[in-house]
Amino acid sequence: MKAWPALISGVLFGLGLTLSGMSDPAKVLGFLDITGAWIPDLIFVMGGAVVVTFILTPWVLRRQAPLMASAFSLPGKQLLDRRLVGGAVLFGIGWGLSGYCPGPALVSLLYGYESTLIFCLAMFAGMALEGKLSQTLTGK
Repeated sequence: MKAWPALISGVLFGLGLTLSGMSDPAKVLGFLDITGAWIPDLIFVMGGAVVVTFILTPWVLRRQAPLMASAFSLPGKQLLDRRLVGGAVLFGIGWGLSGYCPGPALVSLLYGYESTLIFCLAMFAGMALEGKLSQTLTGK
């Protein structure tokens, strides 16, 4: 039964991405093109998310545990390392070139575009390679 809340959350997230235009790579690329034909719509989507998070996070963290788990899983304080910075740079380059990041790409598969399928296949291949590359580099 634990899968139902995740499924409902995923469907709501996908619906939100679609309604806000975040699943349209042309709109995302237009937002990133600040020196050309800039499309500012997505700043309102991000701003809305920041406001909701800012207001609700302290309220949620007053609870002993989340509704669907036995404890919160919050990140500890960590310094920036090469893996984090490198991953962020790769993510940004991929997002800037394609207009997709993982969530919107998966939602956009429903549109049936060949380019979206190719992006998702490349994304999954990259995820699989990263795991093997990390194991090789760390010797684990």
